[in-house]
Amino acid sequence: MPDLPSSPAAERNKDPILAHLKHILGEQGAALEIASGTGQHAVWFAAALPGWTWQPTDADPTMLPVITQRLAQSGLANVLPPVQLDVTAPEWPPALATFDAIFCANMLHISPWSACMGLVAGAGRHLAPAGMLVTYGPYFESGVDPAPSNLAFDESLRSRDPSWGIRQLDEVAAEARRSGLELAQRHAMPANNLLLVFTSLRSAGTWHT
Repeated sequence: MPDLPSSPAAERNKDPILAHLKHILGEQGAALEIASGTGQHAVWFAAALPGWTWQPTDADPTMLPVITQRLAQSGLANVLPPVQLDVTAPEWPPALATFDAIFCANMLHISPWSACMGLVAGAGRHLAPAGMLVTYGPYFESGVDPAPSNLAFDESLRSRDPSWGIRQLDEVAAEARRSGLELAQRHAMPANNLLLVFTSLRSAGTWHT
């Protein structure tokens, strides 16, 4: 079998992300991964978190066979077959019901703002009470000098597609709150990235439409 496509970024960040997931997530549950790409994160996290069922998804239908093959090679029983998902859709596929955690890495800056809106709206609909949305990637923060590497990266992204770019954390948090989610944790990560944890305001009884 030929080598499967591989993401160098996913290979670099899988261990730092997993170290935090082990503390953030409970012993068991059901996780939905948004923008799974090559499936490297799905396999790595599911192997290290055997009490969790992992549901990979991706908007690109050509990535689904890649994920399927990687899962077959892994032999893991706690990863479900991948599902095609466009987060901007007003309704997500029926197979995606309710999850204890939703995980999304490196998507918000390489997609239009509508993808952020769709992600947090979908999380608001599909998270179980006390569930959490975990995102990973670069962000700009108010009152924090941006790293030169992030400024250069942002310029490169916008030159490729004007609708792309590193997001302002305050704007993402505000959009999440509109969908009933509150930023609860911020973790600094290698290479000027952040891991963010949003929790449901519905479960706390403090969210009002």
